[in-house]
Amino acid sequence: MKKKIIIIAIAVVAVVASAFYFLRPKTVDASKINIETATVKTGTISKTITATGTLEAITTVEVGTQVSGIVENIYVDFNSYVKRGQLLAKLDTTNLAAAMDQSRATLDNAKAELDYQQANYDRLEPLYKKTMLAKSDFDQATYNLNKAKASYNNALAQHKKNKINLDYAFIHSPIDGIVLNRAVEEGQTVAASFNTPTLFTIANDLTQMEVQADVDEADIGQVKQGQRVTFKVDAYSDQSFEGTVTEVRLEPTVTNNVVTYTIIINAPNPDYKLMPGMTAETEIFVLEKKDLIVIPSKALRFTPDQTLLMSYMMGQGKPEMPEGAKKGDMPGPGKMPDFSQQNANGGKMVWVKKDSLIRPVPVEIGLDDDINTEIISGLKEGEEVITSMEQQTSATTAKAAASNPFMPRPPGANRK
Repeated sequence: MKKKIIIIAIAVVAVVASAFYFLRPKTVDASKINIETATVKTGTISKTITATGTLEAITTVEVGTQVSGIVENIYVDFNSYVKRGQLLAKLDTTNLAAAMDQSRATLDNAKAELDYQQANYDRLEPLYKKTMLAKSDFDQATYNLNKAKASYNNALAQHKKNKINLDYAFIHSPIDGIVLNRAVEEGQTVAASFNTPTLFTIANDLTQMEVQADVDEADIGQVKQGQRVTFKVDAYSDQSFEGTVTEVRLEPTVTNNVVTYTIIINAPNPDYKLMPGMTAETEIFVLEKKDLIVIPSKALRFTPDQTLLMSYMMGQGKPEMPEGAKKGDMPGPGKMPDFSQQNANGGKMVWVKKDSLIRPVPVEIGLDDDINTEIISGLKEGEEVITSMEQQTSATTAKAAASNPFMPRPPGANRK
């Protein structure tokens, strides 16, 4: 009987021991828990929007001609530096000079007629005042004088017009700058009957250029005058250029039902690296504040795994109480602390690691650029915040070793 009781007792103890073994809380070796942290530091919070634009000279003038003719001489070429008033080209002046000579002769004839009619009027006027001349004769003299004056003024205007046309045959630069384009050759005939043909394109100053960028309507509300801009061009893909938003134009551009707005960005070009027509990929800093206390944004999104957290705490000792927690909030043996109400005011919570201890800290946040977040209160510069907590597994270690060609392979492993 006693033997049977002993056997039953042993069986009960075995069952209890098995239940305790399989139902005990699962823990992880604290030495196999990897914790990644980031330092609370001073940094910059910025938000940018991107836009594609084209580099242009600030002032570009297309020089043409207002008279038709044959291009007789060209005095400048591509990339020539010119001064205001400098002669660029000359048209054949044969017909224009002949027209001016003809108008001058007409003007001289009209002047002679005017002088004769004026003298005739001066002789007849005293006689008319003394009633020694019929009124009809005096009226005829007055009519002839007025007609001579009109003919003279018409001839004078025509002569001025022909002189101006002759001057137009000499093409001068309207600004100081550089010749970007020469559209004619010597001997070519240009016709200005219906529109003004462009002979030269001159850019004022290539050391000061601008980017004309198209911003999507969803982003244009964030763009303001004076915001900093960085941009790159394909010709210098490893170099970044800087500029400033100088103008936001109100005229929309609609392409395939997509509405964009043009902004102007000044682009200093002291080295003449930038050229008109280059495509610029711009980043507009719509928000930028410096010297802020910041942490990585992923530290705010981090929530520790309960099992890993308990294992780490059991391996390192009791955790520190969070700020504002009461003594009764500290958990008993085998229990996890409940931090869910520690920041019930709607703020954010981060986990801080100091030496081997970790604790949750409520924080007040400010600006966020999806990479870093401003900390208004709750943390000090130099503290360490946790960004991840993971268990180091044998599979992870084996995978890392397999991916490393310098790690020794186990005996019998296939070598390829």
